[in-house]
Amino acid sequence: MVGSLFATGIIIGFAIAAPVGPVGVLCAHRTIARGPRAGLVSGLGAAVADSIFGLIAAFGLSFVADWIADHQASVRLVGGVFLILLALRILLTREKEVAESTPSNSRAIGYFASTFALTITNPITILSFAGIFTAFGVVERVVTAIDAWILVGGVFAGSSMWWLFIAGGAGLLRGTLSERLLRHVNILSATIMLAFGAYALASSLPAIRRLFH
Repeated sequence: MVGSLFATGIIIGFAIAAPVGPVGVLCAHRTIARGPRAGLVSGLGAAVADSIFGLIAAFGLSFVADWIADHQASVRLVGGVFLILLALRILLTREKEVAESTPSNSRAIGYFASTFALTITNPITILSFAGIFTAFGVVERVVTAIDAWILVGGVFAGSSMWWLFIAGGAGLLRGTLSERLLRHVNILSATIMLAFGAYALASSLPAIRRLFH
């Protein structure tokens, strides 16, 4: 039972993290620009946020999920603005500064915090967890608090595996890119992130307008 719940959590965590999104783009970019450590730490920030959403779903904290759903426009707005700011920072960073920089402990904390914030401000994630938990039938299998923690531990492990895969894959490209190619990577990464940020802002505005009318 314990091993089955943990294995199910691994599958769920991997499935939740795997879809390509702004956090994946940011993780890959940081790996290429600043090394595998930066990419892996960034991924772990997302994994912790995924685990929190998994915790909410596993413990059946419907009031938290309901609050997120009711305020998803505001939450998405915050995430969109933050994403655009990160994209602009990438565009304004010079290639040599990026390529030669080694993340210090304080910078690594910043990487972790930024991807955690991006993931936690994505209300779609909690809805995804609710759906996938139902599909896997884990709600009925989680009887005690220990069961819930085992499941969430698996979610964290699965999500971390995905980010380790992303950091490792992107790390293979590091050192093979010239300054010119690195600039192209910066522009491409920032453009994708700007697109995700713009979409988040656009999708949140109608709901926010309704709040003031």
